[in-house]
Amino acid sequence: MPITRTGILTAFAIFGMLSAIAAEKPKAKPPVDDSAGAPTTASTVLMDTLQAELARGHAELAKADPAPYYMSYTVNDKESLTIAGAQGTILNTGRSHIRQADVSIRIGTPELDNTHTSSDNGNNRASALSSDVLPLDDDHDAIARVLWRLTEREYRNASRAYANVKTSKTVRAKEEDESNDFSKEQSNRDDAPEKAPLTFEQKKWEERIRKLSAVFRAYQDVERSIVVLEVEDGNRYFVSTEGANIISGGHNARLMALAISRAEDGMDLLRVETFSADTPDKFPADDEIIAKIKKMCDDLTALKKAPIAEPFSGPSLLSGRAAAVFFHEVLGHRLEGQRQRGDEEGQTFTKRVNQEVLPTFLSVVDDPTRTEVNGVTLSGSYKFDDEGVPSRPVQVIKDGVLKEFLMSRMPIKNFGQSNGHGRNQPGLMAVGRQGNLIVTSTKSIPENELQARFLDDIKKSGKPYGLYFDDIQGGFTLTQRGSPQAFQVLPIMVYKVYADGRPKELVRGVDIVGTPLTALTRIEITGDTQQVFNGICGAESGSVPVSAAAPAMLFGEIEVQRKQQSHDRPPILLPPAFDNYPPGKESTTSDKKSSGGGQ
Repeated sequence: MPITRTGILTAFAIFGMLSAIAAEKPKAKPPVDDSAGAPTTASTVLMDTLQAELARGHAELAKADPAPYYMSYTVNDKESLTIAGAQGTILNTGRSHIRQADVSIRIGTPELDNTHTSSDNGNNRASALSSDVLPLDDDHDAIARVLWRLTEREYRNASRAYANVKTSKTVRAKEEDESNDFSKEQSNRDDAPEKAPLTFEQKKWEERIRKLSAVFRAYQDVERSIVVLEVEDGNRYFVSTEGANIISGGHNARLMALAISRAEDGMDLLRVETFSADTPDKFPADDEIIAKIKKMCDDLTALKKAPIAEPFSGPSLLSGRAAAVFFHEVLGHRLEGQRQRGDEEGQTFTKRVNQEVLPTFLSVVDDPTRTEVNGVTLSGSYKFDDEGVPSRPVQVIKDGVLKEFLMSRMPIKNFGQSNGHGRNQPGLMAVGRQGNLIVTSTKSIPENELQARFLDDIKKSGKPYGLYFDDIQGGFTLTQRGSPQAFQVLPIMVYKVYADGRPKELVRGVDIVGTPLTALTRIEITGDTQQVFNGICGAESGSVPVSAAAPAMLFGEIEVQRKQQSHDRPPILLPPAFDNYPPGKESTTSDKKSSGGGQ
């Protein structure tokens, strides 16, 4: 049985993805007006063609046996720009423009259709979707031709799957959850892009990437580094036989700085900083970004010297950013609707509705309509979900009591409607996913008092120290019954805080592990300031942008285990421009300014 892993992509995975982008051979492209951005003006021809072909295809297939009861066309028309730089140079600048069409067909009835999945008929969800690229030109006939071919292919896939579903249904025992396969929702219309066209000064940003990436040149301990700017601009078109006609437009920008080092024992070390906004002009000033990059490098130098921590269970304090990632992994994924349904799912919280699952001073809402917390832009915001349902805030937990799940149009027992959380990357079926998961507390104290309370807890526990988790790079969780219902959260900056008052000590090489029903009950009190984590979350419906916000949290007990590590030696040769340093002497920005070096 395959093991389903869900979670925020780790920084190492992101580094690999961005390195691949940087290594791509630039594609030939027409000259670009440096002051212009990607056109976000909605295409009337594209929308008209989608509507006309949907009506034509539905009318013709209605005569077939079996006939579809639902069809939808989705087109993501996106233009993007990626600038990757390292060591003060540009590695790659790539522009792309793509129109990807997803054709969805459901055969049968909302009660039972071709997507119905059980342990003996495999995963039929994918039978409802076929994808391909569309012409970029607003050529009605060319676009219609691709949609015709996709519709024909998708109908055949759905027909075969529906035949298998009906056969399986006759020989299987009664299912634990006999909910419908598809919810009936009100049709929605939204005919205008949300935001004005984006202007972008490419040459200016290439110079900024050179400047930012050059900061890493002064640090001997940084083996690899990269700074990447990603800007996306475009429209999403959605039409369905229920009458939905939605054009939602927008743009977003993400700036990432990543650096990798390696300890003497072979352990990989990584630091990452990410800045998210709807437009690049809203990023912090260069001085602020450079200060964070220098802090990343100093952290790597300190981590190389830090001792490896041993497995531990005891009092622990998570910063707000770390707590946000913790809640996304440990709680958020298990509140996604589809995880409450199916013979293979662990269903951690399925039968806990209206029961206490958190301390009563904590509440959790997932609110895609919210765009920022404490001035920080949230990546998980959207107006309509990927099934055409308006987004809305969902109070999943109120005063510690579970109230609701994050629902797509796949119903579950006692929750028959979507609440605007059906999400997917193009080419995959939507499921219930997190957007902006926000944790609030009615039992909070100022941060300095929280530190003092932490020290008191350590002393009372009889442990020589507790652990302070300042930053976390990501994590994953296992949700299927065939595997332990466990989570693994991957911290980067971890400190031992000693009961006897000694200065805190940086350590490395541990992951937070445990099971949610135990770990979530150990929260004692929180800080009074929310911090934000923006990331990319991967699950069965692909990678989607997410955010989580939470205050710092004090746990009576958290368990950590040794991190898996490689044993490759650090580089034998010093980086260029550092080879005149005597053995054992550390280089710093104040010692020497590097004049070169590779990625």
